[in-house]
Amino acid sequence: MSTPASFESTPAKSGMPEWYPELLASVSSEVHSGRSRAISAANREMLLSYWAIGSELANRESSQGWGSKVVTRLAADVRSAFPEATGFSPRNLRYMKSFAQAWPDFPMLQQAVATLPWGHNVILLDKLSDPDTRLWYAAAAVESGWSRNVLAHHLETKLHERSGKAVTNFSATLPPADSDLAQQAFKDPYVFHFLSLTGKRNERELEGQLIVHVEKFLLELGQGFAFVGRQVRLTIGEDEFFADLLFYNFKLRCLWWWS
Repeated sequence: MSTPASFESTPAKSGMPEWYPELLASVSSEVHSGRSRAISAANREMLLSYWAIGSELANRESSQGWGSKVVTRLAADVRSAFPEATGFSPRNLRYMKSFAQAWPDFPMLQQAVATLPWGHNVILLDKLSDPDTRLWYAAAAVESGWSRNVLAHHLETKLHERSGKAVTNFSATLPPADSDLAQQAFKDPYVFHFLSLTGKRNERELEGQLIVHVEKFLLELGQGFAFVGRQVRLTIGEDEFFADLLFYNFKLRCLWWWS
């Protein structure tokens, strides 16, 4: 007759020594810090790789001259060679080239731009052309733990003009552990496949306040807008993302989203 398997039961917390809560807090803090350091290191290595790829593309375009067909062909061949990898669409390869051109000294750069996830860097490339202003927003995003959507909001409202344009001496440290930036870093698909209204408010607060005042928000957008939903999944070509707020304009007969 076989002996039934037995499993050790978890002791009750009430039976633990009085110093146990301190031990639990210390271990939990170290686990979280270790995860943050690992993600930050992986993110920086990914950015270095993207920068190297972008530099190669920029150099060959400059010296040999080529069109968009090369990038499209390259994207297909990279996906074929590394089917499990993401982030190598033609669009993203072009962003890599823009990233390398925007930060020619990136490998030596110890500033906040090396700490930000790729999605944040893409927003800075799309919205800004001045390096100093980009650096100001990158530093502020790390300092305050902004998500991509909060960063985009502050870009649209020109926060740097209201706060002073000077680039501050923000320390290029890990973002606050409870910030949206830290949470997005843990979920960043690029990193893992590669292996509030004020500065401190988070994205959910910003989105929530827009929902509460959706009528006023629609009036601000203009005539013909209708609210469709929040966190709506959209697929455009090879890219998939979630629109935090999705609207439809009856006059233009098109969708409009905030993400």
